[in-house]
Amino acid sequence: MIYVLLDGVGDLPHPDLKGGTPLSFAKTPNLDKLARNGTIGEVISVGKGIAPQSDIAVFNMLGYKFQHSDYVGRGVIEAIGVGIDFKDGDLALRGNFATINDEGIIIDRRAGRRIEKEDALAISLEIERLLRFSNPKASVVVAPTIGHRVVVRIRCDGEHLSSEISNTDPAYARIEGMGVAKAVADYLKIERSLPLNESKNAKLAAILVNEFTEQSLAVMKNSKVNENRKSKGKKPLNSILLRDAGNRFPKLTPINELHLMKFSCIVDMPVEIGISIILKMKTFNAGGMTDYEEKARIAAKAMDTQNAIYVHIKGPDEFGHDGDALGKMKNIEEIDERFFGTLLSKIDTSKIAVVISADHSTPCINKGHSDDPVPVLVSGDSIRKDGTERFTEQEAKRGQIGLIAGADVIKTAVRLIKS
Repeated sequence: MIYVLLDGVGDLPHPDLKGGTPLSFAKTPNLDKLARNGTIGEVISVGKGIAPQSDIAVFNMLGYKFQHSDYVGRGVIEAIGVGIDFKDGDLALRGNFATINDEGIIIDRRAGRRIEKEDALAISLEIERLLRFSNPKASVVVAPTIGHRVVVRIRCDGEHLSSEISNTDPAYARIEGMGVAKAVADYLKIERSLPLNESKNAKLAAILVNEFTEQSLAVMKNSKVNENRKSKGKKPLNSILLRDAGNRFPKLTPINELHLMKFSCIVDMPVEIGISIILKMKTFNAGGMTDYEEKARIAAKAMDTQNAIYVHIKGPDEFGHDGDALGKMKNIEEIDERFFGTLLSKIDTSKIAVVISADHSTPCINKGHSDDPVPVLVSGDSIRKDGTERFTEQEAKRGQIGLIAGADVIKTAVRLIKS
């Protein structure tokens, strides 16, 4: 089984696409071929009414169903993914480098998105060097990852910091450990982190996070990195939006024990890398994020030694966040040609099933994640066909799989393959 998650590929009707979605409007002959050779349905990745972030969504799509309070938070997952020294009692948070104006209003949550690694690293080191917490036992690590993404780890020697604090990022709510996207609005400002209970550990954690925010704003405002960026017409990295605090290392059943399979993966982003480490999944290197042909070749070759591989393809989500329906459509066409076209030329569909879905929907009209169902397709010569012809949101509504939960996708696919 080759299990492909197209990040954020689900969408809603868009006026730029004559009322269609990027999936329905795109020319996708290879996905169409796979759809005709299988059965389709819909998935709610995490739960009704929940617009999930990628971390909790991917865990669910891999078969792990969390109660909200059981989840450790995205900050921890990404800290593990980038190799930060993290231990129980530390506080790890996911951050966005963002651009704010002189009134403190967030004008770009991703500071232009295309951020040079050297700029992000230089300003991160500057913050680490100049920041001074009121508690002398506290310290910080600021680790930029890809683009606008950054991980912040706060440690206070001798203190167990609580993760029960609110986000400073106004676009995400924290609900009992799980990050949930809120509707994106204009004129948002960085929020103060508040303790969510009366414990001294939560109050200390909120104080340290707010001190980090206040001091990092001052450091970035005066940074030569941003002077240089402005002189080149680039958006400054003048704020960091923090969310999804966590304070403990997760302990989960390894994926091969959960599914009794030899599962492996091809992943690029810190969050998915962190998930692969936590679930003890073998990982294959398959080039950069848009090396679609290489990912397809490696996935097909992995079937010589594995009986399942999870491939995460990032592209569509970013166009959704940018509100670019045409760009998302073209990216889907590119993935269809370069990834699925290559994959179909390398595998025997009488022996290998292809399962395709998404971690969540990222509608272009919302510019953010939503709780809308996403399509799921199980394709292979042995699969009973349901007469559907395309991998789209509309076709998914009439497919024979019906509406299922994200945590049930793999076991549903295995049942269909074996039946």
